[in-house]
Amino acid sequence: MPKTSEMRESKFLKKEDVGVGALLTVTGCERHNVAKEGADPEMKWCMTFAEAEKPMVLNATNIQLCESIFASDDTDDWKGKQLVLYTDPNVSYQGKLIGGIRVRAPRVKKAVVVVPVAAAPPPLPVEELTDDDIPF
Repeated sequence: MPKTSEMRESKFLKKEDVGVGALLTVTGCERHNVAKEGADPEMKWCMTFAEAEKPMVLNATNIQLCESIFASDDTDDWKGKQLVLYTDPNVSYQGKLIGGIRVRAPRVKKAVVVVPVAAAPPPLPVEELTDDDIPF
C-alpha cells in the first residue's frame, strides 16, 4: 500500500526522495516557477543535479549551508561539486515541524598513509658472530 506522500506528484525534490541520504553532483542553479498550477507565478531559486531529474528548491538555510560547504557565494563555483541531501525531521515551516531536505558536505574517507620501514641489515652469519655482537 503506498504512503500518502508517494501519492502527491511534485516536479521538485521532496524529503521522501532523498531519505537518509543521497550523494548528488551539482549541475547548476536556476529559477523555477514553484506556484501550483493555475496560481500566479512564484519564482524561486533551485539547484539541479546530474543524478536527479528533479531540482531542489533552495531555502535560505540551505543556501547558507552551500556557501559554507563550497566556500563561495558564487553558484558557478558550485558546479561539479558534490553534496549529500538528507531528510531532517527538525525543519520547520510556518512554526510547525514538518521535516525537510538539508544539505551537508560528503564525508571524506581518511587516507591511510603507508610509511615504508627501513630494511633491517641482514643478520651476520653465525660463524662471524663474536661476544661483542651479542647484546646481553
